[in-house]
Amino acid sequence: MKLALIGVGQAGGKIVDKFIEYDKAHSAHIVRGAVAVNTATADLRGLTHISEENRILVGQAEVKGHGVGADNELGAEVIERDLGEIQGTLDSVPSHEIDAFLVVAGLGGGTGSGGAPVIAKYLKRIYTEPVYGLGILPGTDEGGIYTLNAARSLQTFVREVDNLLVFDNDAWRQTSESVTEGFDAINEHIVQRFGLLFSAGEIQADNDIAESVVDSSEIINTLAGGGISTLGYAESAVEEPAREGLLSRLSSGGEGRNDFDSTDTTNRITSLVRKATLGRLTLPCEVEGTERALLVVAGAGPLLNRKGIERSRKWLEEQTGSMEVRGGDFPRRGSGVVATVVLLAGVTNVPRVKELQQVAIEAQHNLDTIEDESEGKTRELLGEDNDLDSLF
Repeated sequence: MKLALIGVGQAGGKIVDKFIEYDKAHSAHIVRGAVAVNTATADLRGLTHISEENRILVGQAEVKGHGVGADNELGAEVIERDLGEIQGTLDSVPSHEIDAFLVVAGLGGGTGSGGAPVIAKYLKRIYTEPVYGLGILPGTDEGGIYTLNAARSLQTFVREVDNLLVFDNDAWRQTSESVTEGFDAINEHIVQRFGLLFSAGEIQADNDIAESVVDSSEIINTLAGGGISTLGYAESAVEEPAREGLLSRLSSGGEGRNDFDSTDTTNRITSLVRKATLGRLTLPCEVEGTERALLVVAGAGPLLNRKGIERSRKWLEEQTGSMEVRGGDFPRRGSGVVATVVLLAGVTNVPRVKELQQVAIEAQHNLDTIEDESEGKTRELLGEDNDLDSLF
């Protein structure tokens, strides 16, 4: 699947930067263009893989390159004002070569949470390709203002994209990690999972041909219908079989790959799909009630088989209650693992989102109370009935 990536804010820019690194390391060929948009000069300088000309500093008149200070209303305003400059950079992205846009942002800060929905809305108005969002929820330990930002941004962002893929920091941060280590590890998890999903179906010279191809249309159809989506991942280390030459395949009647369609291979696939689905999702949720799903099993061709994928697909239908469950294999040699990703699209029973909304409402109430108390204390300090005249 060919993507144009737009990273908005600090987290969005770093994740897009990591996507480019993944793309090069795995020869995935999924990134056809990448742009970073920010209000902070230092955040743009910290990027290493996005080209200089595709790093856009916005809001210079308002914040002078110092960021918007977690004010997502200001973030939305400056992005809106500088959409022309963003479009000028996007003109260098060959839109006729891409399958979709992916707008990536952390939803807790100011620039990403405010600006990402603005950019998504603009892209949907200008282009015919699908526009997806990848939103990162802040951890509960990051503070009330970030939770409030995330709740407001989430309900806006999901309306402006064709589908919102969500990653919840709260479910992934390790308490023993430093802040830098924690976010670096989270970015690795994000790119590993979504990178494998979007690279499925891309044919590479050294790989086998898939028996059941998963291409961009399968992903687009799964994400169609909007809403919020989550992704599961599981892998198992394997010893990859040696590649057979043409002469060996001919002498065995062309059945070299089927020699590995054993019970062990089938069981490995079904087990991995269950772990991916019922294990740690990018956004924890109840699987039942999922509207659509897609599973992709990746690994050396001889270690993949149709029986395991079909059994897993039927199991996933039973778990989700959905009749729209797609699945296929993605032959990929050299990784040393058999891996599976399970995309659950249109999830509806998500306790974290409900909790986020409730905490945000409380945070908003507390902010209003603090503001009222502050005004009252100021009046009390200066005196309401003194005889001094104001300057203006």
